[in-house]
Amino acid sequence: MARGRVERVADGANFFLDDNREVHLAGIEVPLPGANASDRVPGSMAATTALTALIGGAHVELRQSGVKSDRYGRIVAYAEPLADGAPRSVQAEMIAAGLARVGADIGSQACADELLRREAAARRAGLGLWADAYYRPLSADDPNAILKLRGHFALITGKVVSVRGSGATIYVNFGRRWSQDFAVTIRKRNERHFAAEGRDLNGLAGRRVLVRGWIEAHSGNFGATGRDDWHAPWIEVAQPEQIELAGHD
Repeated sequence: MARGRVERVADGANFFLDDNREVHLAGIEVPLPGANASDRVPGSMAATTALTALIGGAHVELRQSGVKSDRYGRIVAYAEPLADGAPRSVQAEMIAAGLARVGADIGSQACADELLRREAAARRAGLGLWADAYYRPLSADDPNAILKLRGHFALITGKVVSVRGSGATIYVNFGRRWSQDFAVTIRKRNERHFAAEGRDLNGLAGRRVLVRGWIEAHSGNFGATGRDDWHAPWIEVAQPEQIELAGHD
């Protein structure tokens, strides 16, 4: 896709080349520092330090992900430092060290499998982020705890109770109280991505899974109660790598 020398590392997921182009690392979610020290989440400074050590001042090769750029005008790519020896994936090394999580859109199932394998190993070893309770997978049986991470990227684990279609959406339900329990939503137009990987969505019923993505929530009762009550947390899933099978109960 492109090559260049890293002029400056902005944080654990973004850096600038010497021609002023900004690059965003594809396929991973990295904790980013907030505007103030009080806004920082655990691991944000460690991620920045690690990325600086990996590519600061180095020449890198950028490989295209699913999209060439994002809404901020940044190049979205996989990065490899250009040096003697075997190529090294920046994303893979960040994940293996427990400094990042696999994101929601990898662009390649083979790449996703490798990154997920590295993440699982880091999680089992309690490396980096995984040593902090803030990043550990939440239980789908605790929707209130999930709601606290509304607007954040998270991992949720639990047993699928049912899979139902309604209109243009497929609902992967983790409880029977649709107005309160956690669920995964998949737009029917994205079902083809799962079919291409041999994944039967209906076959998820009764399976224990690990889901990753951005926590959203339905809002209701504002007019009746005078306040905005958030309930029924959910994650919208578009790619197969967002749902990992964990076995049967």
